[in-house]
Amino acid sequence: MAETTVVEEKKKKEENPMRKLRIEKVVVNSCIGASGARLEKAAKIIEMLTGQKPQFRKAKKTIKGFGIYRGQPIAVRVTLRKQKAVEFLEKALKAVNNTLKASSFDENGNFSFGIKEHLDIPGTKYDPELGIIGMDVCVHLSRPGLRVALRRRARSKIGASHKVTREEAMKFMQETFGVKIVEE
Repeated sequence: MAETTVVEEKKKKEENPMRKLRIEKVVVNSCIGASGARLEKAAKIIEMLTGQKPQFRKAKKTIKGFGIYRGQPIAVRVTLRKQKAVEFLEKALKAVNNTLKASSFDENGNFSFGIKEHLDIPGTKYDPELGIIGMDVCVHLSRPGLRVALRRRARSKIGASHKVTREEAMKFMQETFGVKIVEE
């Protein structure tokens, strides 16, 4: 008798709409390491891929060996949310053959992967004027209600059972996007 109630409680918990995982945001980052024409070309490529104008990121430190100086723009990034994030993530996962390493997932349910050449993304064509760039794709998964911990006014903590775990994130990616997770 007690076993059926445990099963029923587990089923209720899974059906709760506040427990469903979703993609909060996808951040696409490309660090060129130098300002100027190459960085502008990378910005054009990322804008073509995502449909959103990228933000330029500046160097935090001076590294003379690499020719990087503090305050100099060296990278571009764009943050995608909602439907744009899902559409880009589907294309980006195809570039890595729908395969992710288990080590790509962190303890909070976020994961990242790299794309060596933007030409690997389906539907992109080579433009000799722009060249080829690589990029990092970082995905943040969450449940509804995360705003409670992030808002400015009346901020509150989120319970441990409501936080996304590594295993839940892996299961979500396998079921939703058909991703194969490789142990390495």
